[in-house]
Amino acid sequence: MANHGTAALLIASLLVAVAVADARLTVHRDALGGYVAMDAATVPALTCSKVHGVQVGETCLSVAQTAGLTQKQFLGFNPNINCEKVFVGQWVCLAATSP
Repeated sequence: MANHGTAALLIASLLVAVAVADARLTVHRDALGGYVAMDAATVPALTCSKVHGVQVGETCLSVAQTAGLTQKQFLGFNPNINCEKVFVGQWVCLAATSP
């Protein structure tokens, strides 16, 4: 019986560790199809000054290119975006400033 309690405590500890680690990282897909992990703590606070509503057929890359941004700049303005699931009407930031 004591082994079950120990196992449950170990599992709970691992779940907490994973949740804490997951909260610190944001993963983005880059223009070459690879994944880039960014430390969420290093993402600066930004105020968006120009937005765009995603249109039919647009992707993160096409919106960035049309706005004259690199993929890295676009993702910096939209740190929590999931480019695999961008949808029509979704507001994205095209320009931002630090407060």
